[in-house]
Amino acid sequence: MNETLRTAQGDGLPSSGRPSRRTVLAAITASTGAAVPLLSAASAEATPYRSDDLLYIGTWGRNQVHAVRFDPARGSMTPLGSVAEVSSNWLVVHPTRPVLYVAAGEQGGAIRVFRIDDATGSLRQTGEIQAQEAPGVSGGLSYIGLNDRADTLLVADFSAGSAATVPVGVPGGLEAVASRVHDTGSGPNPRQAGPHPHHVVVDPGGRFTLVADFGADRVFVYDYDRATHRMSAGTPDGPGSYATAAGSGPRRLAFHPDGRWVYLLNELTADIEVLGWDGRRGTLTSRQLLTTNAPGHTGTTSAAELAVSRDGRHVYVSNRGDNSLVVFSVDPSTGLLTEAQRLPCGGVTPWSFSLHPDGRWLFVANEVSSTVNLFRVDPRSGRLTDTGTSVSVPNPDCIGIRSSHGRF
Repeated sequence: MNETLRTAQGDGLPSSGRPSRRTVLAAITASTGAAVPLLSAASAEATPYRSDDLLYIGTWGRNQVHAVRFDPARGSMTPLGSVAEVSSNWLVVHPTRPVLYVAAGEQGGAIRVFRIDDATGSLRQTGEIQAQEAPGVSGGLSYIGLNDRADTLLVADFSAGSAATVPVGVPGGLEAVASRVHDTGSGPNPRQAGPHPHHVVVDPGGRFTLVADFGADRVFVYDYDRATHRMSAGTPDGPGSYATAAGSGPRRLAFHPDGRWVYLLNELTADIEVLGWDGRRGTLTSRQLLTTNAPGHTGTTSAAELAVSRDGRHVYVSNRGDNSLVVFSVDPSTGLLTEAQRLPCGGVTPWSFSLHPDGRWLFVANEVSSTVNLFRVDPRSGRLTDTGTSVSVPNPDCIGIRSSHGRF
């Protein structure tokens, strides 16, 4: 293992016609320097506590993190501009601490830790680790997220074909990489020459980690130890796995709140699968397959983001080929899906979206049109309404929410 850990001293809070992912990542690597300068947020009222929220937005290939002030009572968004000049393939906000984690696209797989100033939205870097085992691997990380206890950072390294776990300290800082696993396999698509993990989640029982591997057409199931934050193959024969259709490109996973079902979104075929989950044996069983494409769809096929409502009654998907959002209703007894709504995403290429913690709002990162668009969520029907409100952010790829309700 060749991880490095750098923490600030004295601080308790530590498609078609477009460039390929490899080309973009290489450009990011070439343009990213060793220094990480920070920019202050645009002026905001300096009060010790605010009841509105902060959105932190990664930018694909732009080496910036932007901030937006959001008022959930009024449904208004106020841009604060760039608050950090740093590569930002993906980011996640700690659910209770004023901490932001940012995954880089440069060599080494850097994950940087920032302290959030709730009054101004500005960021101050307090730590950094290198997530990749081999520092010479080109490209960077495709995803980082936190488990339900927020004590482990889960890392998908698309370029290196590996997934990792990183313990999170009580103040929110990152420790050294605790475990790393390497997927195997490939698929028929030219983008599937080898394994490419795209998403990592821990099951509700806390015994397994599931890795959606875009390149291998597999969902790998690894053992997980909560006490040590480690994942492992579990048996000499390697990890368990669920095989998707050849060339499907698994991208996103989401558990239903009752823990019996898993929803899997495949990028290349733009379909969603309902999988049964056996939490004792760590096995997945196919139960339903639905397209997210519009009837008569032609051209690029690319699904992107997936989320389940907090009450488990609805599933949301973004489709980059159709520039659409799709809402599915969930059968409470079987977990099976029925399409309930399809609507435009408000821009071009909905790379990702985030549901607000109160369940009433959805923010869409439209990467090509460089906008973050706001949708209202009907809590009863799950249906979305485009509010017409948006903010300009250069090539947004993901959105993290620092909610005022979770602060202490």
